[in-house]
Amino acid sequence: MGFSSKKIQMLSSIEVFQDLSPEEMEAFDSSVRQMSIPEGRVVFEPEMTSEGLFLLKSGRVQLYRISPEGKKFINDTVEPGTFFGEMSFIGQGMYGAFAEALDACAICVMSRRDLEGLILKRPIVGIRFMNTMADRLEDAEIRLEDLAFKSLADRLASLIVRQAGDEGESVIGLTHNEMAETVGTSCETATQALNDLKSRGLISIGRKRIDILDFDGLIDVAETY
Repeated sequence: MGFSSKKIQMLSSIEVFQDLSPEEMEAFDSSVRQMSIPEGRVVFEPEMTSEGLFLLKSGRVQLYRISPEGKKFINDTVEPGTFFGEMSFIGQGMYGAFAEALDACAICVMSRRDLEGLILKRPIVGIRFMNTMADRLEDAEIRLEDLAFKSLADRLASLIVRQAGDEGESVIGLTHNEMAETVGTSCETATQALNDLKSRGLISIGRKRIDILDFDGLIDVAETY
């Protein structure tokens, strides 16, 4: 398989393009730049400007902000098959955010002009694009509500429930420090709150692993105000 074919296969795996035919994929293949990002590399930061949309094929990318005092707050962790950097498409630049590769990543970059042209030709791409952004906005609103009204243990329970998804069995890959930076506290305080959930028989704690022992009970805590 040639380089171009591999890139088309990569683009086809991105959720917003899943309705396009191979012929339509080939039509804008040459306008999309592909790159490999090593683990730990910053893809973009607040000082950078970009007119490109980042399409993530493999690996994970963490989006975060750093306060003037140096405190890190994780906005999101982007999984393969979707995109990030979309704020530049609605006049918000990079919105003061950093994007860092948590793993070695395969990424394509698509220009704003090419994306707008594609949406004009295939409106379904625009609909999927907006649906993904709407889901992210809803998630951001939930997290803001959690920060405003819930205790730390409740916020951590909510985070674990969201990360576990429908199966509700375990959360793998998050360190205590990453969980702390996601809910807006210190690692030590987050560890104390996790141990509180553990003492209630709701979870067990391992290295980069949270196993859920009582999913319904954890949901009850997560929904507490």
